[in-house]
Formats: sequence, structure tokens, C-alpha cells
Amino acid sequence: MAAATGTAEPAAAGQERVELAIGGMTCASCAARIEKKLNKLDGVAATVNFASEHAAVAFDPSRVSVEQLIGAVEAAGYEAALPEAVSDDDPARPYRRRLVAAVASSVPLLVLAWFPGARPPGWEWVSLVLATPAVFWAGWPFHRAAAANARHGAATMDTLISLGTLAAWLWSTVVLLAGIPTAVYFDTAASITALILLGRYLEARAKRRSGDAIRRLLEMGAKEARVLRDGVEVEVPVEHLAVGDLFVVRPGEKIATDGTVRHGSSAVDQSMLTGESVPVEVAPGDVVAGATVNTSGRLVVEATRVGASTALAQIARLVGEAQAGKAPVQRLADRVSAVFVPVVIAISAATLAGWLLGGASATAAFTAAVAVIVVACPCALGLATPTALMVGTGRGAQIGVVIKGPEVLEQTRQVTTIVLDKTGTITEGRMAVSALVPAEGVSEDELLRLAAAAEDASEHPIARAVAGEGRDRLGRLPAVESFTARAGLGVEAVVDGHAVVVGRPSFLADWAIPLPDPVAREADRLEASGNTVVAVASDGRLAGLVAVADRVKPTSAGAIARLRDLGLTPILLTGDNERAARAVAEEVGIDRVLAGVLPQDKAAEIARLQQAGEVVAMVGDGVNDAPALARADLGLSIGTGTDVAIEASDLTLVSGDLNAAADAIRLSRRTLATIKGNLVWAFGYNVAAIPLAVAGVVNPIVAAAAMAFSSVFVVTNSLRLRRFRPSGERS
Repeated sequence: MAAATGTAEPAAAGQERVELAIGGMTCASCAARIEKKLNKLDGVAATVNFASEHAAVAFDPSRVSVEQLIGAVEAAGYEAALPEAVSDDDPARPYRRRLVAAVASSVPLLVLAWFPGARPPGWEWVSLVLATPAVFWAGWPFHRAAAANARHGAATMDTLISLGTLAAWLWSTVVLLAGIPTAVYFDTAASITALILLGRYLEARAKRRSGDAIRRLLEMGAKEARVLRDGVEVEVPVEHLAVGDLFVVRPGEKIATDGTVRHGSSAVDQSMLTGESVPVEVAPGDVVAGATVNTSGRLVVEATRVGASTALAQIARLVGEAQAGKAPVQRLADRVSAVFVPVVIAISAATLAGWLLGGASATAAFTAAVAVIVVACPCALGLATPTALMVGTGRGAQIGVVIKGPEVLEQTRQVTTIVLDKTGTITEGRMAVSALVPAEGVSEDELLRLAAAAEDASEHPIARAVAGEGRDRLGRLPAVESFTARAGLGVEAVVDGHAVVVGRPSFLADWAIPLPDPVAREADRLEASGNTVVAVASDGRLAGLVAVADRVKPTSAGAIARLRDLGLTPILLTGDNERAARAVAEEVGIDRVLAGVLPQDKAAEIARLQQAGEVVAMVGDGVNDAPALARADLGLSIGTGTDVAIEASDLTLVSGDLNAAADAIRLSRRTLATIKGNLVWAFGYNVAAIPLAVAGVVNPIVAAAAMAFSSVFVVTNSLRLRRFRPSGERS
């Protein structure tokens, strides 16, 4: 089954989803506590993202309210609120002034500690004066958070920092006041505070950069629209637009919302949604997306979607849900983070006792114990997955790839076979009538009139091509008295009192209307040249054949070659006849073809491949592809397709270009590799650093520097995903 999206569990029937902005989290342990608290509520499934500082919550409004969700977070000692649309607050700002103060205190303290010749009389008292504001004012956020957690019986990263700095300051103050001739650690207390603040400052800046892509995407929408009121242009805020409004888009302006062009023609730059740099020509009847840019002519557009239902808003929602979710590789990190701080405190206490029992001095034992507390870093574990997800999914949104959930990343690594729908995926999906073969005694116009009228009510690409050709050539089509679609076979209709059947030749054979030999030979010839042939009958007699053809997208052959380079075996799956399918497959370089597959059987074909041991990805765009997309291990929908197909998939390719499928798999695999690299670093750092601190190899100041920069390393490593380049661009 295709991977689920977003939150811990998808909202069930009767459930709602809400996103909460969480304040006060400082490490993965905080996120784990909040998540546990929310999930204890009746009917709630929550996922808390430490990197984005948001909680994605699915809940039953009949059993719990949003106010109760916020209250549960606050009861855990944190802040919660419904987030504003886009926040320009700099998360690094709260650390800046405190960092400057801590550094200003630490530098002279380090000089006094490390250069005995620079010490004036009573330098220890000078050190006390310098260290006190650094520890208590600059480090106040750590102590405040530690105290709040202690009130709730919890311990987090702030607990370790607070314990480490206060222990160093208290030890030094006691021995100074008591006149005990031993080492003081004022420089350690201040330096730890400064280094941790520096790490938090750099981490906050890097985390903000990791969410820049989706933030910029949300800011791209138009702010105002020129609505036509009685033929006069009236400028209104875009949020005042309603479905059905006509609005004007001048050259160089952004299209205010999703809609259909009613008047005018132009070229529209869709690069911000699809990643495609070449503008697309649009004319009356064409669909346009909000936030794309009109490059030339004046357009009058009818609004069809506004607010949260627009393509831009839906992409942002899907990306947000993906960022809020948790990849399977994060589960071990979550379990470790939940018990990390208490274990570290126990190891620190054991280190102190062990050194003292081993005959070491109190100074050496204290130094090692403090180093253990300071060097440990659950933050890196907590940031390993969400920062990579934020950057990877954000970059994907920029290039027209929407990754619906973190589980998708694992599937892209395992996929062995990629099944490709033909119409609209490999081909342009805009079929046109290529030949008319009337039966004896029937004119071309009569053949086309019957076929076009019968097909006019169908949504199938072949039907649209036939109906469109009929309207273009004949004008108004006759009314249809009744209509029945036979999925994958054809249609039955009553046109001007005549019973008309249009569909596969085999469908007409079921009606005891076989093709005469000359007509059958012509059908074979057309199919061999890549056409799809439908037969038309009226009142039980053959009226002729209509051949339609769909051009292969110019990028399809190159895209399929790239999919092969990724280790995938491409298979063409289509309801078309074998010959037409083979002609397309040969043109794009596909060896295996599954032709003549009815819509209801596509999912069964996917299942057969899975039973044969293949891990299957499916790319499709239509309503009839939705079951197969859902059945596949990885579903990729072409964004130009239907909402049903997009909803059933794991990855959406907004551009409609098959190259995006290769880009989506490459980006997903690279994001997964980054997550795993981050986790290896985070686990490896703690596995190596804590024993070194226990052994006394690492002093507290070095430990503080290492701990601070371990988190910065993880975030910086994730930011490398911003350099991912789609096919056709230089990496």
C-alpha cells in the first residue's frame, strides 16, 4: 500500500487536523514530552517536530477541543498557539544579546585562567564578578527551562546545561568563600554558557534557512486582484476573491488565484510551481494556477479555486504535513532521546563516584563529572531527521516535486520496478483524430457526427479528441438522449434516435458487429503505426473507424533513460491495444509492455508484480490510475492529472514532465541518505564523546564546544540538500 502522509496517523472520518506552534522547546526530549502529553488525550494522534517547532495534531472535535490541546502543551511547561500564516521573526534574535554578554565575560576569564602571569591580586574575586552575569543572566533561558521541566518531573538538554554551569559556578564560589586552596572553574561556567549560546544561535539561524524554501513559496502569492465589476476593474485584496469572480491579469503581474482563462492569450511562467523555466502558452479554456506570472498578453480569468484550495496552498499543506511526519529511521532516535538526559545524569554521578573511589582528587572527579554532563547532546539526535526533511521537501516544492510523507523516502530506496501509464504520462495526453475510415455507404462527416456526439459526455482523452474534432469540423453536435460508459471498452448512446456504440473493435464484436476484412486490415495498419482505433456502429451496423494519436512528450525518452540509471526497470501499462503500446514503448526505450489492461485491472497487475518479488513504483495521472497508485509501493502522480490520482499518490510531479519522476526519486534518496548520515553522526558523537569525558580526556570547555557544534553540523549537513539540481541543470 502506498505510504500514508504527514502526521502520526491520517485523520480518520470525523477527525480534524490542526497545527500548533510550540514555544520553549530546546531539544528532542522536549518534543518527545509534548508528543506524549498530547497523545494521552482522548482521540488525539500528534507528531511534534523539534526542527520546525510545530505540532501536527489529528483529533476528534467531539472529544477534545483545540483549547484543550493548547492546555495540554502548556501543562507540560511549554507554550502553544495556532500559528500565523507566515512569521518574519528571527529565531536567532533571543540568543544574540545574551551571547555577546557571555563572550564579553568569557574572554577575560579565559585569559586569567590560562595565563598565570596576567593574574592580578585577588583575581579569583574578579573571576567571580565576571562569571556571575554570564552564568545567571546570559544563561537564564537554560535555568528557567530546567526549573520548569523539574516542576513537571522531567529532564531535558537544558537540565544538563543548567546543572553543568551551576555546578562549576557553585563549586568555585564555595571553595573561594571557604578559602580552600584548590582550582576554581569560573572560566568553565562562563565559557560553557557562551559556547552553548553560540551553538544555539548558529543552530537557530541554520534551522530558519532549512525552512526558507516553503516560506518563500508561501510568500509568492499575489496580494491583490483586479476584479471586473460591471466591466470596471476594481482592485481588491486577494483574500476577498470568490469562486466565479472574473479578474484581470496584466503583463508582468502574478495570477491572483487558480482559474480558467476566459479572454485573451499569453505565455505564463509557471517555474515557481513546476520548476520549468519555459513559459506555457495559454488561451481561452486553459487552466492557470495562482502565483504564476503572466508574461505578455492581457488575460481575463474566472476564479475556480480560492484560499486553501488553490494549488499553491495545497502544495504548502502537503509539504507541511511531510515535514511534520517522522521517517521510520527516526524512531530509534526518539526512543533514545526519551531516556537520554536521565541516563547522562546517572553516568555523570557514577563518574564522580568512580573517580573519588579510585583515589582521585575532588577537583579531577568534579571536572570529569561536569564534562560528562556538558558533552552529551540529544539535540543532534532530535535534529537529524526533521532538518533534512524540511530542506529536502522544501527544495522539492521549488522544483515541482511534492513529497507527501517521510515514509516515502524509505520506499524510493527499495523500488526495483517503475510502471508507467501511457496517456498523459509518457505522451502529452492531448489526442487528436488522425484518420477517419467510413464504412461503405457512410460519409466521413456522418461517421464523425455519430462518434463525436456519443463521446461528448465522456471524460476519456480519446473521447475528448473525437468530440473536439466533431465540434471543430461540424459545429454544434446533435443532442444525446441517453449515455452509458463501459469502463475500458467504450460508450453506448442514443443519437438522433439511433443506437450508437463507440469503442474497441472487441466491444463491437460483443454486440455481434464484426469488422469486415478490408476494414480490419486498415485497423491493423493504423494500430501498427501507433494509432489507437475505435470502431463506430449505428443501429447494429458498422459505421466506420476513427483513429486517434497522441504524441510522445519530447522529454520522455531521456527521463526513462534516467530512471534506468537509477536501477529501475520501466514497464509500460496501458489500456491501449498491443500495437499502439509497442510503438510508443519502442520510441521511448521500454522493453516490457502490459497492454489492453482495463482500469479495474491495473491494480491487479501491480499486485502481480509485487507477488513476483518486485518493489513497484507507479506513475499515472487519471482517475483510472488511482487504485494502481494506491496499490503500488510508491505512487507518483502527474500534477496535470486529476485530484483523485494526486490524492492516491505518495509523490506529486507538479510539472507533468516525466523527468520529474527521476528527480523525485533522486531527491528522496538523497534526503534519506542525509538523514542516515545525520543519525550516524549524532549517535557516533555521543557514543565516542561520553566515554572520553568519563575518562577525563575531554575537559568541560572542550566538551561544551563539541556539544554545541554537533547540532550545528547536523543542520549544516542537511542544508546541503538546497544545492540539489533537477535533470537538465548542472549539479
